[in-house]
Amino acid sequence: MTSGYSGGYLKSPSYEAVSTGVTGHAETISIIYDASQLTYGQLLMVFFSVAHDPTQWNRQGPDTGSQYRSLILYNSAEQKRVAQAYIAQLDAAKVYSRPIVTKVEPFQAFYPAESYHQDFLKHNPNNPYIVYHDLPKLENLKRYFPGLYQP
Repeated sequence: MTSGYSGGYLKSPSYEAVSTGVTGHAETISIIYDASQLTYGQLLMVFFSVAHDPTQWNRQGPDTGSQYRSLILYNSAEQKRVAQAYIAQLDAAKVYSRPIVTKVEPFQAFYPAESYHQDFLKHNPNNPYIVYHDLPKLENLKRYFPGLYQP
């Protein structure tokens, strides 16, 4: 998994540029996985149940701006179909008290973030943001998807 930026128009974006909210990019991660070990459906389950709140418009926790929008970038028509169907199922089942605002858009380019953003939790386990916002998500991953958690 690599941290980075995607979904915008700026070539070679930086954290400083993306943080302004005017590049069109979102803070993203690139996930390369072995479909025989982990399914796209499992990734969607983790994304919607552990990773973030998909009902927040241009926001994730304390962070606000379009760079924090909920976004799935697909690589194939099948990924698009599955993601849209999953969102429709969650909305129909009223899993969340508010509608899901996650956008499903075609993948165009991914730009890796600066090196200090890579494996940030691993290198900064006591950072207040990590402790307050990310460690609880990691605990939920361990609790709800123990077979998927790999330290």
